[in-house]
Amino acid sequence: MFKRLYDWTLSLAASKRAPQALAAVSFTESSFFPVPPDVMLVPMVMAKPERAWNYALICTIASVLGALLGYAIGALLYDTLGTWLIRLYGHGDRMENFRQLYQEHGHWIILIKGLTPIPFKIVTIASGLAGYDLLWFTLLCLVTRAGRFYIVAGVLNRFGAPLKVFIEKNLTAVGFVTLLAIIGGFAAAKFLF
Repeated sequence: MFKRLYDWTLSLAASKRAPQALAAVSFTESSFFPVPPDVMLVPMVMAKPERAWNYALICTIASVLGALLGYAIGALLYDTLGTWLIRLYGHGDRMENFRQLYQEHGHWIILIKGLTPIPFKIVTIASGLAGYDLLWFTLLCLVTRAGRFYIVAGVLNRFGAPLKVFIEKNLTAVGFVTLLAIIGGFAAAKFLF
């Protein structure tokens, strides 16, 4: 199962439309889509390591733009779309507590959660709901998302060839670990909120 998915992802990563797909996944992940852009960023950098920094830039810009959409959902559409999304991710009953926590530690929440596999869309929607300052929100998103994507791109650019060999030799284990990391991110978000 993982071999076919891995081969498909590598072929997609090498295609001409890969940067647009990467931008789309990065944008939607920050506002409503459950899959992190790393699932595309990693194979794209492995396929074309010389473009690692370009791919990190695409992820960063698209993710920050998507974060602004998430913010708008929280600020303007929380009673409809925002509530549905937050409940979909299992956080509907905790938003009032989160809003209070946000008043004291909003900047740290954005910075820390933007670097982790915890679903960023929850942070962006909650930021809008809490009325967090939009300029600071945008700047903090830019810092944390750039940090995350440039770290991934840098590590893969530097160690991509040995990592590719390791991944291909241990594809099933790596696939399960990746799946567990995504599920763990959602579980951690549920626990931490």
